[in-house]
Amino acid sequence: MNLDKFDLAILGVLQGDARASLQDIGTAVGLSSTPCWNRIKRMEAAGVIKGYTVQIDPAAVGFMDTVIVHVTLESHSEEMLYKFGQALAQIPEVLEAFLVSGDYDYFIRIAVRDTRDYERLLRERLYMIPGIRHSKSSFVLRRLKESALPLHLAGAQTRG
Repeated sequence: MNLDKFDLAILGVLQGDARASLQDIGTAVGLSSTPCWNRIKRMEAAGVIKGYTVQIDPAAVGFMDTVIVHVTLESHSEEMLYKFGQALAQIPEVLEAFLVSGDYDYFIRIAVRDTRDYERLLRERLYMIPGIRHSKSSFVLRRLKESALPLHLAGAQTRG
């Protein structure tokens, strides 16, 4: 889908506040409410806008630790990769999983209550997945940056 400067501006407003009113979005991007609505609907239908979420402080709901797990699999067959991905999808504590290049096959971000909770998750869930050759865990000490997409840099690949 080709995005113009208005589409990118709308996306920027929504990244900052997904609950912004059509009037506020229109004012911010220089369009009336109806064209904004039409553009948003078009971007939703095309999959550019995948959904609307709320950001929750993990510690406020009891998830005091974040762990990054680096995993190496025994095999790189399509079947192994598929089954591993399916198994990860069944673990609610797994927030994100990335198939990566380099020394490891996956980087997995996991939310846990504490180290005891993580040890339980390893034994009862993660290490029960067939095909793991090696894993290495790193506890996140502090999040240094969390940001929205740099939409101002996307302009080179869009129209208008």
